[in-house]
Amino acid sequence: MKSLLTAPRFQPVRRTRVYEAVAAQIQAQIAEGRLRPGDRLPPERELAEAFGVSRDSVRDAIRVLELAGLVVPRQGEGTVVRELTLDSVVSPLASALLQRKDLLADLLDARRIIEPALAYRAAQRAGDEDIQAMAEILRRQAAKVRAGEPGIDEDTAFHYRLATAARNQVILKVMDVLMDLLREGRARSLQAQGRPERSLEGHRRILAALRRRDPEAAKRAMEQHLEEIGQILQRLQA
Repeated sequence: MKSLLTAPRFQPVRRTRVYEAVAAQIQAQIAEGRLRPGDRLPPERELAEAFGVSRDSVRDAIRVLELAGLVVPRQGEGTVVRELTLDSVVSPLASALLQRKDLLADLLDARRIIEPALAYRAAQRAGDEDIQAMAEILRRQAAKVRAGEPGIDEDTAFHYRLATAARNQVILKVMDVLMDLLREGRARSLQAQGRPERSLEGHRRILAALRRRDPEAAKRAMEQHLEEIGQILQRLQA
């Protein structure tokens, strides 16, 4: 087991929900490299004294860090800092968003930041199998639109396949979170008159740009698509 190369520095905590502040400080020490993968956290008693809090608050903070995938309890060793994984990076984002499912405007804004860049990258990196898969998704979506159905699953599948084609595992994890959070809002907006047809047309423009391997056109098509979605959501909320 590795020893601590640089001793972590903690500050006394004075907050109502002190365990959150304790967890935040330990997380910062991990992010800064003062606590490294394989390092053991100091015992509960020492942490309680360093933070100026109760041992119960320390235990609650460690549970929060365990749920975030940052530390792990080991029999006979105590609590050990874990190797960072994609899940440990993304799960705090997921937890924060899941507590505020009403933030549709912010979620759409996040999409405006992320998805045009994803479309640009996908136009550069998509393989023939990605193009074929998205074309098949749009065939299914078109069939549902003709039948008067919203095509919610196909709408989600198209955007997720686009993220897959961009070949970035971190962004793919973020898109997992966004797609889950957007499902309820997407279900409502796709019921709006004309929305399924607009969604399908937007997807077709994006796919056409991908077929041409034109990153700028793909980016513009995604921006237009998201702008149209935003306009529809504004009308629904009015």
